[in-house]
Amino acid sequence: METPKKSVRRKSSSVTIDEVAKRAGVSPMTVSRVVNGQARVREDTRERVLRAVRELDYTPNLAASSLAAAQQTRIALIYTNPSGAYLRELLVGVLRVASRTAIQLVIDYWDDLDPASERKAARALIKRADAVILPPPLCESRAAISEFVRAGLPAVAISSGRYNEDVSCVRIDDFRAGKEMAEYLIENGHTRIGFIKGRPDLSASIHRYDGFVAALGEAGIAIDPALVQPGEFTYRSGLKATEKLLTQRHPPTAIIASNDDMGAAVISVAHRRGLDVPRDLSVVGFDDSSAATTVWPALTTIHQPIASMAGTAVDVLLRAIRRNDPGTRVLADHVVPHRLVVRDSVASPPRRR
Repeated sequence: METPKKSVRRKSSSVTIDEVAKRAGVSPMTVSRVVNGQARVREDTRERVLRAVRELDYTPNLAASSLAAAQQTRIALIYTNPSGAYLRELLVGVLRVASRTAIQLVIDYWDDLDPASERKAARALIKRADAVILPPPLCESRAAISEFVRAGLPAVAISSGRYNEDVSCVRIDDFRAGKEMAEYLIENGHTRIGFIKGRPDLSASIHRYDGFVAALGEAGIAIDPALVQPGEFTYRSGLKATEKLLTQRHPPTAIIASNDDMGAAVISVAHRRGLDVPRDLSVVGFDDSSAATTVWPALTTIHQPIASMAGTAVDVLLRAIRRNDPGTRVLADHVVPHRLVVRDSVASPPRRR
């Protein structure tokens, strides 16, 4: 009787550069150039190779590929985002790439600082890092960015709503995403839609609202200023905004929150007021963070690939560091795709009683 063979699962460390090359449809030499951050590779080719590296979980042989210096490369992630769910997604993406490339990750916590304090914190960080990742809201901090640019420190802004002329960016099209979300609610029959804005100092917040306004305008729906409330991307600000929306004489039948934390707050207030979601009130969020699925019902939201965006940011920084040409700054603007994730928090508006 023939003894059945055991299935063997090959460890990711055994993936070869030839397999990565085959997956990407390029030569092994091209893979080597991309991994080493050399500039003589077309951007679309570079993206194909990096995608293959991620899909195969390829770990380069640091000695063979002359990347031993990566063990001394320190990339800083500044933590100041008020959304814990967003931060978790960001850390997953950065740690995934850090473990593959043997970089050292530096976590730096900044409180909600004024510009002068941001400059001081940036100057202190420059001494401890070779590159920096700027998540919201620091992705648009002129004070911090100016210090990093002056020091020649490579930096990448994540989730900035616009291209920055001073640092590389990894972002989504917030205008289009905001418009798609509003259009989805309109398609479901809603004409009285509330909107909770994000931080007013972030262009991503502005673009999401502008997309909402554009969708209503195309549908012939007038904007009711009473249905637009300020927010800060925090759960607490979502609670406050929702109370104002739902205590109106003619409350909205649907509410768009500019992130999932505030969307979760909307559902909480609705439940406290005896409203059924989505029968009495439809609620949608933004980001598709863990907050979207830890509430009941789970939030319909816009998926922003935060973890993969963080990984792309690290790839951009490593290329900048290995280019080793302080006289030249090559900036990248990666606009990554988003998608509408439909869950159980949206229904047609209730009939008027």
